[in-house]
Amino acid sequence: MSGDGHPVAASSGWNILLIEDDPVVARTTNILFRLAGHRVELAGHPDTAFSLLARRRYDAILLDLNFTMGRSDGAEGLACLRRIMAGDPSACVVVITAHSGIRIAIEAMQAGARDFVMKPWRREVLLDKVAGAVGRSVRPAAGRPTGNQGSSGPVLLGTSVQMAAIRDLVRRVGPTIASVCISGRSGTGRSLVAAAVHAASGDADRVPLRLDLRSAEDWALLDGASGTALLRHVDRLDAVGQGRLFDRLPPGLRGITIVDDAARLLPALRRRLCTVEIAVPRLIDRRGDAVLLARHFAAVAGESYRRPAPALTPAAEAMIAATDWPDEVRGLAMAIERAVLLADDGVIDAAAIRPADGDAPPPVPGTPFGLGDAERLLIAAALKDHRHNVSRAATALGISRGTLYRRMAQYGL
Repeated sequence: MSGDGHPVAASSGWNILLIEDDPVVARTTNILFRLAGHRVELAGHPDTAFSLLARRRYDAILLDLNFTMGRSDGAEGLACLRRIMAGDPSACVVVITAHSGIRIAIEAMQAGARDFVMKPWRREVLLDKVAGAVGRSVRPAAGRPTGNQGSSGPVLLGTSVQMAAIRDLVRRVGPTIASVCISGRSGTGRSLVAAAVHAASGDADRVPLRLDLRSAEDWALLDGASGTALLRHVDRLDAVGQGRLFDRLPPGLRGITIVDDAARLLPALRRRLCTVEIAVPRLIDRRGDAVLLARHFAAVAGESYRRPAPALTPAAEAMIAATDWPDEVRGLAMAIERAVLLADDGVIDAAAIRPADGDAPPPVPGTPFGLGDAERLLIAAALKDHRHNVSRAATALGISRGTLYRRMAQYGL
């Protein structure tokens, strides 16, 4: 699509994301569209698709509705579709279903899909369906980096219950004029959530006013401000400073406030800025998201350094899931980027991303998954990864063979 919403000539080609787990179907579809002059990226699982959608946009998304062997109810694909549409209501999605899936296809259309195509499809039918869906789209040009995604906003990755709840809050609160307070530790992704809230708002086409309340110069920007203001470090002001801010905030200004702890705000200021609070949890508290994020960061770093993204070994993934990362998600991203840059064999093992002892934070009190559980899981994964070659597993773990033998005996491995 062109910037004014008119269809681009077919010769310029479309950018297409194909979400399909069947390698034969994926290869056939890929060849079809490439021969027709279009560009195709493949995702064999919704998690991979969300990672790609976090990095760029597409003219069309072709979505299969089943990803688990033996399943035909379409629930996995419909869940993926709903999440895509929640993040970008203008997404152009064409679903792929079997002949027996008319009911599922109709449900997909009700959920926001532009069209559907039945397997086995004919070449002309599939091309025409996608052409028709793209022709009905009015959206920015495809392939644009995600730094300025307009109404679609950044993609909030994660399959945990906590991240699903955050995405739901953003969807519900973003389009309103309510002030939103985003709390949590630095590095957990608060700025990304703030950007998603703004992108979902009616003010999304305007760059929000960004204020660091520690800076005396930024205070002057409040005079006559309108629209949306992104406020940082409000909770680090003393009581006098917070009272001054309360008096200076223009009545019609929507605040999206990032704080460490909303409880530090004066009651009056908290009522003004925290109509809704979105608490971003620590990565250790949404453990299932860590590996997914690590794979995403590896893909991003691979693109940045123009090399294939290395695969994470089972031992590396076990370490990622069990580690209380210094600097939270940001710290994990830095560790993965460094490992991708230094990897020379297409693989990232546990030793490549292990936090230095001086950087590792103390254990988290009350964590149900204790350090012993984490170490046992990590050692078991390393042994499996290296086919029980103790020397190689010890090297990957960054410990001596003797230490590994003692740990194996301790954990009954």
